Amino acid sequence: MLPTIVAFCGFYVAGSGQQLTNDATQVVLMRQGTRTVLSMQNDYKGPPDAFAMVVPVPTVLHEGDVKTLTKDVFAHVEMMGAPRLVEYWEQDPCRPPIEEGVAMASAPTGGAANENDDKPADLGVKIEAKFTVGEYQIVILSAKDSTGLETWLHDEHYNIPAGAEPLLRPYVEGGMKFFVAKVDPTKVKFENGRAALSPLRFHYDDEHFTLPMRLGLANSAGTQDLIVNILAPNQRYQVANYPNVTIPTNLDVRDDVKQHFGAFYAALFDRTLEKHPGAVVTEYAWQASSCDPCPGPTLDPSELATLGGDVLGGTVEQPTGYNGDFVLTRLHARYGKDLKDDLVFTQAPPIAGGREFLQSGGQLEQGTQASPVNMFQGRYAIRHAWTGPIRCEHPQRGVWGGPPAELAQQPTAAKPALGLAFAPRGEVKLAAALVRDEPDLGVHTNPDGGTKPKSGCGCQTSDPQGAPVLGLGTALLLVRRPRRRRKR
Repeated sequence: MLPTIVAFCGFYVAGSGQQLTNDATQVVLMRQGTRTVLSMQNDYKGPPDAFAMVVPVPTVLHEGDVKTLTKDVFAHVEMMGAPRLVEYWEQDPCRPPIEEGVAMASAPTGGAANENDDKPADLGVKIEAKFTVGEYQIVILSAKDSTGLETWLHDEHYNIPAGAEPLLRPYVEGGMKFFVAKVDPTKVKFENGRAALSPLRFHYDDEHFTLPMRLGLANSAGTQDLIVNILAPNQRYQVANYPNVTIPTNLDVRDDVKQHFGAFYAALFDRTLEKHPGAVVTEYAWQASSCDPCPGPTLDPSELATLGGDVLGGTVEQPTGYNGDFVLTRLHARYGKDLKDDLVFTQAPPIAGGREFLQSGGQLEQGTQASPVNMFQGRYAIRHAWTGPIRCEHPQRGVWGGPPAELAQQPTAAKPALGLAFAPRGEVKLAAALVRDEPDLGVHTNPDGGTKPKSGCGCQTSDPQGAPVLGLGTALLLVRRPRRRRKR
C-alpha cells in the first residue's frame, strides 16, 4: 500500500498554490467482452478547496454511466487479493497418520456545470455532456488540440502544472474524451484535514482494455506504485506491453515477521523488481467465490454487482459470470518518469501457486504452475516445530495444522498485508526474515534470524530519495481556483 503519496499519478494544487497530497488510491476494473467498468477510490489531505480530476475515456459518458459507491467494497477487494501470512504448528508426530488425499492446509476462514459554457471556437474544446453525481459535478470534454485543452482548463481556473500539454497530446490525437469530475467541498466531509470522497464508478465500451497512466506523470517526483484489481468472468488478465512475473510465494518466514509483515512484503516486492526490472507483478489470481486460506469472506453477488456486474448484463441478485466464475486478478506495477505506454491488458491462462497440501506428510506447491482453474496467491508461513515428547517408533514429521490445545484460543486466520502504501522500507531484510535461502532472489539467509531494525543497518530502498509512492496513473487531479464573487 510511505510518507507522501500522489494518487492517480496525478496532482492536487490548491488555489493558493499549496500542494495537496494523496494518501492512498485503489482501482477496480471489471471486464467482459468490450465493456469495462472502472471504479476508483481517492482520498486527499490539504486545504479544503474545490478540486477536480481529469480522466481520459474512449467514449462520451452520460449520467447513467456514472455512479458513486461506498468504500467498504474496496476494502473487501483489497483484503481478498492481498499477500497473506499464515501460521502453522507441527502436529504430534505420533498421532495416527492422515489419509492420503489432496487436502489443503489452511488457516480457518475469516468469516454542476460551469456557468460559462461558450468558449472560443479556436480552442477546439466541446462540452459533450454535463451532470451531477453525488458530490461530483461532471463534464465530458472533447478536444481537437492539446494546447487548446490546456488553455481551456486554465481559463476555467484549473491550476495545471507545467508540462501537462505533452501528456495530454497523445490522448487528444487518439480521439479520447476527457471525464472531468469537479468536487463541491460543501458536500464533502473532512476528517483530520483529509477529504473522504465517495468512490466513483463509470463504464464504457471499447475494443481495447487499457488503463491510461501517462497524464499523471505531470507532477510525479519519483517512482510510483500502482495496484490494479481486475474482475472478469472465468478469466485472468496480465499486461501485454510489459514483462509479467509472479511474486515469489510459499516462503517460510521467521516468527517476528508477524509484527512486520507489511515491511517484509515491501522488501520482497522490491527484490522481485530488482531481479525483473520493469515487470508487472501478479500477486493474486483466484476465483472470487473461494480462497484458501481466506483472510475474510469471499466476494458476494451484491458486491460483484456494485463493482459492475449490474452493467455486464446481470442483476444484483445474479450478476453476469457469478456462481464462482469471476476471477480476481491483482497486478502490482512500479514506474516513474520513464513510463512510455499506458497499461494494456490481455487475457492469460489460469495459474496456480502458493498452496499447501496435506499429502505424504505435507507438500508445498513450488513456484507458479499451469492449472485448469486460477488458484494463485502470495502466501507466507510461520511454522512452529513440535516440541513435545516423541514416543513412537516411526514419527511422522512435517505435518502442519492448527495450534495445540493450550493455544486453541489464539487467532489463526490468515493475516493480509493491507495498506501497502504505508509499509516502511528498510525495516526488514530478507536474509534475516526468510528461513531458507532463496537462490532465485539471490537471498542467503541469516542464521541468527530477526527482522527488527538495527542502528546503522544500511537498509536498502528502491529509490535513493525515499520509498516509492502509490498512485493510480489514470488521471490528472486538479484543484480548481474559486472564482471571485462579483460585487453587486
